[in-house]
Amino acid sequence: MQTIMRCAKTVKAWEALARPDLVGKPVHSLLLMVNGRRSDRELSLLLGDDVTGLMHSLLKQGYLQQTTLPVNGDPDEGASTSV
Repeated sequence: MQTIMRCAKTVKAWEALARPDLVGKPVHSLLLMVNGRRSDRELSLLLGDDVTGLMHSLLKQGYLQQTTLPVNGDPDEGASTSV
């Protein structure tokens, strides 16, 4: 089973969203889009720029926290096959 790194907002991020002038537009836009479900690839596509470095920076600064969700390689694995 493979895992994909995803991030969720911390309390610090929620507070920063109320003050976009303190964090700047790129950070504010990313914080708006981070929801714990989207990967850095998905966020990069949505925002039109590679946000991986910015995400790592925000993780270190305490704006984001890492979450991981398991991803199954085969969607039919474990499914019952009664006919």
